Amino acid sequence: MDKDWPSLADIRATQALLAPHLVRTPTVPWSSPTLARLLGDETKLFLKLELLQATGTFKARGALTWALSLTPEQRARGITAVSAGNHAIAAAFAAKAVGAPARIAVLKTANPLRLAMARGFGADIQMAENGPEGFAIVDRLVKEEGLTFIHPFDGPNVARGTGTLGAEIAEDVPELDAVVVAVGGGGLASGMARAIKLLQPNCKVYGVEPVGAPSMRRSFDQGAPVKLDRIDTIADSLAPPMSLPYSYGLARAHMDDIVLVDDDAICAGLALLQAEAKLAVEPAPAAAIAAAVGPLRERLAGKRVCLVICGANIDAETYDRLLERGRRNPI
Repeated sequence: MDKDWPSLADIRATQALLAPHLVRTPTVPWSSPTLARLLGDETKLFLKLELLQATGTFKARGALTWALSLTPEQRARGITAVSAGNHAIAAAFAAKAVGAPARIAVLKTANPLRLAMARGFGADIQMAENGPEGFAIVDRLVKEEGLTFIHPFDGPNVARGTGTLGAEIAEDVPELDAVVVAVGGGGLASGMARAIKLLQPNCKVYGVEPVGAPSMRRSFDQGAPVKLDRIDTIADSLAPPMSLPYSYGLARAHMDDIVLVDDDAICAGLALLQAEAKLAVEPAPAAAIAAAVGPLRERLAGKRVCLVICGANIDAETYDRLLERGRRNPI
């Protein structure tokens, strides 16, 4: 075992650390005649409603775990981050929670709702043309001003934070057969999977990536983290251009498989969640239901399955467009 992987004691301690600041989001049963038709009467679904988390996504868990580990001197200097949106919100929220200034590089493609939310938590935002420029901004702030970089998906602090989500699922739903979770950089999936395997070792953990951004799937296939030459998906929060060693190693050791779904299936999943669960979500959690009724359907038949509804930060115009696309191409 990698000595930096969180133990169950680490995850429990992190739960206690985060409890005053975060929501313990519910895990609820989900059933309907439509779901029975799609998955069979014997398949029991549960939804982990992480969209109800502070900041609207799971990202608050890792960012706040990181911020709470800062020394008084580090807090005084402040934190920095680079993000396409959701991590910017979480880093700004975490900085505010510990009384630290936040200077964050946000990609110009960021959803406007996410940009407004990050500013609402008091972050000083600097726009970047692309990822390399964003990281260059952050590198300068770290080197010249002594800010602490909070990584969006890699490292022990992220894993301890997202491990708390896995612990909550395992506590809320005994004897699970499988958990299905969307994979971007792997920060959520790897930390959650670690906790699930520690608490319910027989539970399968399946990841889902877009066809147009399969960095972790390719990393699994090649046996090492990879960098993508091209990204093409509507699921912006599932589209980092690479995987990194820590989250890849943790994911590879604890996840049972990663499947791919295309953008039409993601939009259809979004429409299904709206119609059958009355949830308005961003594309990432829609990928989980798309996988459950698509490439994972036979493996999940007759099982007790939890789908992670990891976030809902999307503006109304974009949501309406994706919802209509999903309705035109239903599951």
